[in-house]
Amino acid sequence: MNRTSQREARLEAGGGPVIIDLRDRVLGMDNAALASLHANAQRLHSSGESKQRLAAADLLPVIEAELARRAALKSPRSASKAAAAKKATKAKAVKVEQDDEDDDE
Repeated sequence: MNRTSQREARLEAGGGPVIIDLRDRVLGMDNAALASLHANAQRLHSSGESKQRLAAADLLPVIEAELARRAALKSPRSASKAAAAKKATKAKAVKVEQDDEDDDE
């Protein structure tokens, strides 16, 4: 959050700090931010203060569910990409063999 948005949030909330529930923001995070949040939540869950441990325990299932959802969405595409790459490699190998045979003649 930049300073302008912090100032606007303070004005909207009556001047106090604004507490944002990260559970609502997990779906909109990119993969790198989500991985970082996951690492931090795990760290706080194991070695944070009692409030931090409770907050991390509350957040971890949401993060892990989103990571699992993204992995499930990625898997079919990854499998089809791998199959396409294997097919292309096989086609190149056949072409190289044909070229070698043509060179021998």
